[in-house]
Amino acid sequence: MRLRALLETEALGLRLLGGEDELDRSVRGVMTTDLRDPSRYLSGGELVLTGLAWRREPEDSERFVRILTAAGVAGLAAGEAELRSIPADLVQACERHRLPLFSVVEDVSFASITEHVVRQVSSERAGDLAAVVDRHRRLMTSGPTGGGPEVVLDLLGSDLDLRAWVLSPTGRPIAGSSLAGAGPELPPAVCAALAGEHLAAARTGRRGPHRVSVGGNTYSLFPIGGGGRGAGRDVRETVLSDWLLAVEADAGDWSAERLDLLDGVTQLIAVERDRRDAARTVRRRLAQEVLELVQTGAQPTEIAARLRVAAPVLLPGLGTAPHWQVVVARVEWEGADAPGGPVAQALLEEILVDPESSGTEPSDRIAVAHLGDEAVALVPLRADGAGSAEDSPTAPGLHAETLLATVREPLSRGLDDDGRVTFGVSAPVHSAEGLRGALEEARHARRVAAARAGRVCAAGHQELASHVLLLPFVPDDVRRAFTARLLDPLRDYDHRHRAELIPTLEAFLDCDGSWTRCATRLHLHVNTLRYRVGRIEQLTGRDLSRLEDKLDFFLALRMS
Repeated sequence: MRLRALLETEALGLRLLGGEDELDRSVRGVMTTDLRDPSRYLSGGELVLTGLAWRREPEDSERFVRILTAAGVAGLAAGEAELRSIPADLVQACERHRLPLFSVVEDVSFASITEHVVRQVSSERAGDLAAVVDRHRRLMTSGPTGGGPEVVLDLLGSDLDLRAWVLSPTGRPIAGSSLAGAGPELPPAVCAALAGEHLAAARTGRRGPHRVSVGGNTYSLFPIGGGGRGAGRDVRETVLSDWLLAVEADAGDWSAERLDLLDGVTQLIAVERDRRDAARTVRRRLAQEVLELVQTGAQPTEIAARLRVAAPVLLPGLGTAPHWQVVVARVEWEGADAPGGPVAQALLEEILVDPESSGTEPSDRIAVAHLGDEAVALVPLRADGAGSAEDSPTAPGLHAETLLATVREPLSRGLDDDGRVTFGVSAPVHSAEGLRGALEEARHARRVAAARAGRVCAAGHQELASHVLLLPFVPDDVRRAFTARLLDPLRDYDHRHRAELIPTLEAFLDCDGSWTRCATRLHLHVNTLRYRVGRIEQLTGRDLSRLEDKLDFFLALRMS
């Protein structure tokens, strides 16, 4: 269909604000978004519907329109409900980029426009697609009355006798068909295996569907939001966040019409995925604000005020402010320019989702921001200490290994041979004063994980109890200066006099300062040992009867 036909449809109430010379553009789909950068969900030819929530300042319009133009969209329709009128800077940006711009009056819902466009675009498709389109309004409806992807999947089951599931990249079931008598839901192991196969296939760049055999059954895997989306974008930017549609059937001998039907289904589900991402905007913004305060050394009272704002958003109905845990993640690609921060952010949001939730309504109990190449999650815990690590990943006592128990295998397939993801988990903290320490603790734990072998590694605060794990993270120049100041005088003396002061110091500390035990170990008289220790103290200006000096020598020997 053409953009001109939309303008001529009185029921839609669209008003043209610019781009009259471009109204003969073809519309091949529709997408609703309030993301600042929706390019990852665009493949070209869409009519983009937006409520303008992405616009915070006039300069945002130019950036948003440039992204849409680069993606090859057909036109932009902006709702008037948010700002009451369409900003002039958006009109001007569309004129500069020759992008047709429509305004949508408050009385017309985006769902109505979406349904109309999909009906028109789908008129030449297979008849069974019409049944899906007829139910599209329910897919787009939020709240308890909305059907979500389950509506479409149920239609695939009832009309085409196909069992299908929407899975996350980690294998978490998001939606599934409820066809009567179809048997039990997919076991977790099968979900994880399908997700792994999907990620491995996505890394090869092959177009879907991908046919795989798992547990004696054949499945066809359709990427949601993948394929040609965001032409020119590196697949590594989206492979760890894209959903997939798994159909229990072999699509190898399907007709073009049926494949076209499934492609339409993935487009509808992609709209729901986009809506879920938009719903996380508030949480992301809260996390960004809190973490910026923590990093800049803001007063605890200021941080606590932001946390009081965040708590009702993340844990609605909770009477008291929660405790918090911090999780840090980093995704790294060998020789790649793909930004790791946004990838790690999307991955943390997926891994830390409430495991008892189902469907696509955001059930996050977290807020995730990305700072440079790292993603940082604020995980709220119930202040009453209810629950355990086995109940929920957001219950007190979140452990690093629990975090990755079910996702390590599929993530490893998606990372292939050139990617790594590492996680660090802090101990729970009970006030704003503890957040800065928790952030640093989680970062240290992540660096411990990064020192291990493997594509997917995690470490928790429990593993930071030993100084041995902390020493590798002392900068090399600091390490050299510290050890040289304490040990070089002893090494020089040993070299000149063969006095064995360094071995004596090591034995003395290993015997916890016991003169008798140390002398016995070194086969020395106690007076000889006392002479050597005295010489050590004289050369270094330290007192080995003091705990602080013993600790300094101990660390210097460990780092040397």
